[in-house]
Amino acid sequence: MKVVLINRSDWLGGAAKASFRLMNALQQQGVDARMLVVDRHSDSPQVAVVGTKWGNRYRFLAERLGIFLHNGLNRDTLFQIDTATHGVDVSRHPWVLQADAIILNWINQGTMSLRNVQRLADTGKPLLWTMHDMWNCTGVCHIAYDCTRYQGHCSACPLTGKTGDDLSTRTQRRKAALYDRANIHFVAVSHWLADCCRNSALMNNAPITVVGNPLDIHTCNCTKSSEGEGKKFVVAMGAARLDDHVKGLDLLIETTQHIATERPQLAQRLHLLLYGNIRDHALLDRLAVPHTYTGYVDNVSQIYRQADAVLSASHYESFGYTLIEGMAHGCIPVTTGEGGQVDIVRHRHNGYVTGNRSPQALADGIEWAMKSTLTRQQLHEDVLTRFDTPIIAQRYINIIQSLTK
Repeated sequence: MKVVLINRSDWLGGAAKASFRLMNALQQQGVDARMLVVDRHSDSPQVAVVGTKWGNRYRFLAERLGIFLHNGLNRDTLFQIDTATHGVDVSRHPWVLQADAIILNWINQGTMSLRNVQRLADTGKPLLWTMHDMWNCTGVCHIAYDCTRYQGHCSACPLTGKTGDDLSTRTQRRKAALYDRANIHFVAVSHWLADCCRNSALMNNAPITVVGNPLDIHTCNCTKSSEGEGKKFVVAMGAARLDDHVKGLDLLIETTQHIATERPQLAQRLHLLLYGNIRDHALLDRLAVPHTYTGYVDNVSQIYRQADAVLSASHYESFGYTLIEGMAHGCIPVTTGEGGQVDIVRHRHNGYVTGNRSPQALADGIEWAMKSTLTRQQLHEDVLTRFDTPIIAQRYINIIQSLTK
């Protein structure tokens, strides 16, 4: 079986890492899996760049300019919106022509247009589309937050600043036309995301299968490192950009302030280990408990092997890669449970789900983790049985085989 995956990048961002890991997982199961990208970071011979440097740059800028002019020159929402008006036509690429199946992933920011997707569907090959956020079921946004317009008619989008029919309306119509014509099987990375799609006007009748993201669990050492903070209870939290509003650094700050004033004994034992890029370093000065900030790290193993727990304070998370990475290394997960995280963490069974976004609830979760009797090996084996690469790869193979019968 030959499969080609398409994603904007092969390593930059959560969807890119998930796609690259899926490619490797399929290869380990005997599939000839390859990947097409416009932004390459690995040296894998199974990854190829499509388009030209300047052509890809033009498509990226042209799409941003269209959004920028429509949203009133608002930079704050410029990268929260995607329209898929520009992209590279890969339908005649040799890897696509040779493939038995095509798997789309995150194809925004000038990677592929909706018209390009239609051309792939016109090849007649099984076409899967793995959804890493809500974009497929909304007009233009990747996260709808509290907006429910996508369940009916997208218009007056809060991100465009327009009233009446706007860019979200037009893009929703274009997606509807594509979904009506193209034979696409959608894969949601969590049940939460699948439910969002099934409740949407665009995808309420679309074929959707839930398959989590893969991780090579066997490469994750769950033995705690001798490095670290001694007898402190170390809680790790990270993101590609730590102060991205979605990741909940504001909630973490409020939680530490609550712990420092209301739970001094917990504060004395607690140490935060934070990683990822950050724009506003001054935010870390507001943390009220001891912490270490490492910046961006290539190898998260060195982080999680020093930690006792892994924390996600995200407002929304389609899946929750940091949670399974942490658990694979033996860290107890604590999460707000906003989105797909509840596919990973079962409350008070293999971790703690706060159920709300209060500092008190998150502090309760950290305190529960500190007292928990879960072993590092138990947590490692928990995700091994659900998200290890052979399991996830076989689920994709089963979907492809079902579409070729």
